[in-house]
Amino acid sequence: MSEVVITVRGEQERRVAPERAVVQLSVRADGPERGPVVERVNAATAPIRDGLDAHQRSGEVAEWSSGRVSVWSERPWNNEGRQLPPVHHASVDISASFADFTALSWWLGETADADEVQVTSISWQLTPGTRAIVERDVASDAVRVAVTRAEAYAEAIGLGAVAPIEIADVGLLAGQTEAAASAPRMMRMAASDAAGPALALQPADIVVGAAVEARFRAS
Repeated sequence: MSEVVITVRGEQERRVAPERAVVQLSVRADGPERGPVVERVNAATAPIRDGLDAHQRSGEVAEWSSGRVSVWSERPWNNEGRQLPPVHHASVDISASFADFTALSWWLGETADADEVQVTSISWQLTPGTRAIVERDVASDAVRVAVTRAEAYAEAIGLGAVAPIEIADVGLLAGQTEAAASAPRMMRMAASDAAGPALALQPADIVVGAAVEARFRAS
């Protein structure tokens, strides 16, 4: 046996503690008259905006945003088929990215008690800079795994050193079957930021993973 081609996959993942908590909430009210409904929403939103401004100045909030008041009306029907008087609705959506999770806990306790406020989701994230570094390191580790695996195969069949021929994201190596080519054409980075509507501030680590495929010549 003079020379063979070895094709392997290398995978690696790393768990990293989240650095940001992105909170989505909605301030809503409804009632028989449009004016008072809008006033209730504005009154409930004002202290939330002021609080977020204060948290941002102290560095506990990285950024936040708020939309305009949305107002709409409907005329519901009762169970007898009669159309009832109009009901007016108003809402404002607010998003805030907290860098301090203790401050977030206190803020939620103060904010979520209001009848008009509904917390819709909390997602745990890394900063863009950290994610870029972790993705690069994990990709490098995945390549090293592929090299180690190819060397093990070569040694098992009595061959020596291996030399790389091709290395690519999963599904991109030349000559693969149609089924393989239809696999996701990416390095499978960053698919697992934890997200959900729960208020419990016990975030799981964020998993950043990478997978590569490589061909080596062994002789």
